[in-house]
Amino acid sequence: MFVSLLWADVSAQRTSRRRPNTGTNPADTTRQPDQTNNNNVSPNYNPYANVPITYDTAGAGTTTAKQSLRPDNAFDKSSLTGRTPLPYEHLRWDDALYAEKVWRELDLREKMNQTFRYDAQDDNGSQLFIDILLKAVQKDSITAWSDDRFTTPMGSDELMAQTAGGYDTVEVKDINDPSIVKERRVTLKVFDSKSVVKLRIKEEWVFDRESSRMFCRILGIAPVLIRYNENGKERGSTIMFWVYYPDLRPLLAKYEVYNPKNMGQSRMTWEELFESRMFSSYILKSTMDNAANKYIRQYIRDPILALLEGDNIKEKMFNYEQDLWSY
Repeated sequence: MFVSLLWADVSAQRTSRRRPNTGTNPADTTRQPDQTNNNNVSPNYNPYANVPITYDTAGAGTTTAKQSLRPDNAFDKSSLTGRTPLPYEHLRWDDALYAEKVWRELDLREKMNQTFRYDAQDDNGSQLFIDILLKAVQKDSITAWSDDRFTTPMGSDELMAQTAGGYDTVEVKDINDPSIVKERRVTLKVFDSKSVVKLRIKEEWVFDRESSRMFCRILGIAPVLIRYNENGKERGSTIMFWVYYPDLRPLLAKYEVYNPKNMGQSRMTWEELFESRMFSSYILKSTMDNAANKYIRQYIRDPILALLEGDNIKEKMFNYEQDLWSY
């Protein structure tokens, strides 16, 4: 009897410790998760959705040259506009015993190239060389090309994109309530010609066995635009356009080069400067021993060694001409 009562008491205690049945199965995976609120999602609301956008293109064009209303010189310079360059001597293919193409780069920040950055105004406009190139392309019907083989001419829209200084957006607010934006005005920044500090030249060196002399003919000129990072370090360079130099020669013969050592009619024109090769440059590429058609910096990473390789190419062409003579 005593054992039976003890067993009943133990059974009652076990029953009271059991968890109450809530009617859900713990293994049931179909239970819906609790609803959570995600407050980090930004609302799809644009405060400028109904604000009109206008475009101001007043500063997109280039400024025209202002003519002097009185003689600005003590002597007559009217003959300068009538100058024409001397025609090139004809070179026959059969007489071209040696021919190599060379690509050069001019850094206009060098002391010898400071004439390219002469910032002055004349009756024919700005005297900056890049402005002379832009004026030749935009107003003097000189064709701008997108490659150095002159296969694809550039349209006016492409040229405008190359010379655009970027866009700037200004909010025009209500004069009575400055918190209200009436419109957003997009203006085109004026292209800064002084930002172009490099030029590229494509030329060909030909030894004519008929006259027994070496000729250097410039084929093309291209302004180079340098891109910068936010910290001011150079990111890379972009060629704006190419100009076929023989088409540009008649125009360059009408612009004088700044040189304080030349006076009067002895002053040099831009055409004479290029023909006399009075500039400082370094070689980027040549067709000499270059079966892969690569730039020097593509197979020589070190910039100092790349400059030395350019001087080596220059010396090879000089020695070839000298070795043809026997004394």
